[in-house]
Amino acid sequence: MELAILGMGRMGLNMAHRLCDFGHKVLCWNRTSMESEVRAFGGNFILSIDGIAKNFTQGRRVYIIMVPAGNPVDKIIDEIMKSASAGDIIIDGGNSNYKDSMARASRLAKEGFSFMDCGTSGGVWGYENGYCLMVGGLEADFKFVEPAFRDLAIKDGYIHAGPHGSGHYVKMIHNGIEYGMLQAYGEGFELLKKSEFDLDLHKVSRLWNKGSVVRSWLLELLENSLSENPSLEGIKGFVEDSGEGRWTVLDAIEKSVSAPVITMSLLSRFTSRQEESFSAKIIAALRNRFGGHNVKKD
Repeated sequence: MELAILGMGRMGLNMAHRLCDFGHKVLCWNRTSMESEVRAFGGNFILSIDGIAKNFTQGRRVYIIMVPAGNPVDKIIDEIMKSASAGDIIIDGGNSNYKDSMARASRLAKEGFSFMDCGTSGGVWGYENGYCLMVGGLEADFKFVEPAFRDLAIKDGYIHAGPHGSGHYVKMIHNGIEYGMLQAYGEGFELLKKSEFDLDLHKVSRLWNKGSVVRSWLLELLENSLSENPSLEGIKGFVEDSGEGRWTVLDAIEKSVSAPVITMSLLSRFTSRQEESFSAKIIAALRNRFGGHNVKKD
């Protein structure tokens, strides 16, 4: 089929590449020129958003937006609407808040456009292995774009999750679970590293990937990392968050659902970014005051 991808970051570029490999006609746009990169895999680089509509040859256009969540998504939607036609489909394939997706669907429907939210997992490995896609929107729109979803995804790796917002909601919870899994691996391997047994962490990770109940793709990636860099030298323990972990925690609070593992994994990421903890200084000072415990000086 024929479709456009707007945003040629690591995900957008690889998605365009994979779709071209499957024989789709892909129109590509990016804020800065990436014409040579796009042409290399058979894509069509379009210089402006309004120029995309002119390069479609089919009646109903499909636009997939792959840019950071928030205002950048709304800006591109506004630009698309200037040249698109009623009935065209606009898909947000980034990590947007599901409530924003519900609002965008309502706004676009009033203007005669279709909207879908597509939670996309697979990272930099998606081109080679295929993506996992969680799609929200109308059934008829999903069926129209399904050939592209099928080719983007790993085998059986896509679903129509439900109405508008459901795709990004499922992806949000997916990322929250990921936070907890990463934290558990991190804590477990730190205990192994600090044990009295001088363990080979690469061997342990490789072993656990052979039939154990904690085997996973994440553990395979850790095994690869430890094989190349056993002490993880040069990697600073500073952990960012994409935002979806925060939204998951807020959703748990809103729904009165106990989610301590995901919540603590998010808070641990905040701790990782501190050069010095003022709260720890407070605790040390108080322990010195009430118990006479020693205080380490800077």
